[in-house]
Amino acid sequence: MDALKELLQKQKTAFAAFKEANDERLTQLEKGKSDPVLAQKVDKANDDIGTIQKQMDELQAKMNRPQRGAGSEKSQDVLDHEDAYVKFMRKGSADGLAGLEEKAMNVGTDADGGYAVPEELDRNILSLMKDDSPMRQECEVVAVGNSEYKKLVDVGGISSGWVGEPVPRPETDTPSLAAIAPFMGELYANPAATQKMLDDSFFDVEAFLANAVAQKFAEDEAAAFISGDGSDKPKGILNYASATTADSVRAFGTLQHLLAAGVAAVTGDELISIVYSLKKAMRKNAKWMMNSLTMSTVRKLKDSDGDYLWAPGLKDGQPATLLGHGIAENEDMADLAANAVGIMFGNFKRGYIIVDRMGTRTLRDPYTNKPYVHFYTTKRVGGMLQDSQAIKLLKQAA
Repeated sequence: MDALKELLQKQKTAFAAFKEANDERLTQLEKGKSDPVLAQKVDKANDDIGTIQKQMDELQAKMNRPQRGAGSEKSQDVLDHEDAYVKFMRKGSADGLAGLEEKAMNVGTDADGGYAVPEELDRNILSLMKDDSPMRQECEVVAVGNSEYKKLVDVGGISSGWVGEPVPRPETDTPSLAAIAPFMGELYANPAATQKMLDDSFFDVEAFLANAVAQKFAEDEAAAFISGDGSDKPKGILNYASATTADSVRAFGTLQHLLAAGVAAVTGDELISIVYSLKKAMRKNAKWMMNSLTMSTVRKLKDSDGDYLWAPGLKDGQPATLLGHGIAENEDMADLAANAVGIMFGNFKRGYIIVDRMGTRTLRDPYTNKPYVHFYTTKRVGGMLQDSQAIKLLKQAA
């Protein structure tokens, strides 16, 4: 907590320096002057703010990460499965492992081989992925036991009407329901360790696998949740159709985008417009999503009263805001460029759903690349848009 307070104070100081330098730069520009040294000072202060924000995010994620082994007591079957799995990883011995994983009630082991990762290690992998993936932090995540998951959504709604007390009640319209299913794909990673490392009793083989796999999985899935085409992978938000029409007339499954006037620039008025294009009920839990380069551009914007739209957090645990809403930094978002969508705003938990097929499985390969032992690890994951009115896009001009 002391470290977080220190970073929060550093961010406030850096933002004060940024405002002072940027205000001076704007004053000179109004007078027709341009000072490259001052411009560099502004950019340096802007970068410092971004660096401090990343340090705060990493520290907050580390503080929120559950400790391995925490929680309720494990059954003997679960403990036996964990011990057998570690023995399998270190020595390649799979004696009785298949039976133990069944007793431990792990799911996800397919007939084509591989052994289910113990539940605690699987949760740890997912926890590390959440730390690395802004989409997992912001969107709804559900775990399923098979790939047949579907969700019913109301695309029409129930109608109602006014009547007098003695007047007959005519039948109203019934809701129109649609079943949506995630676009699923299989993630894989193939980390390697030497047999000498595995024989070392001080080598944490579980942590090695969790970190190596989670990093690879997080990188691949994060990009898919934004721009995946849905072919053997999740369908990303930006791969759904979009139109400029309002929610009341736009087809279900089509997002609304607002057009920015600039090719590689954005104005405060455009940001305000996208906020109020979202329904009031959804704005309460809405956030911005953009990459760090776009954020550095947005941080320079002011409103008509000369106040900056971006504001640093005021206390521990309270993040920086843009127009009063939090910001999710996502490097898989595009830069501000012609026809690109560089900024999203919305209630992402309501708008997009990530589906995890329960169970990660591992194949041990000590033969292909001696003296290395490879652990071919796979997991199925999907994603889909579930409410096209919950997320708004800002699209740059052509």
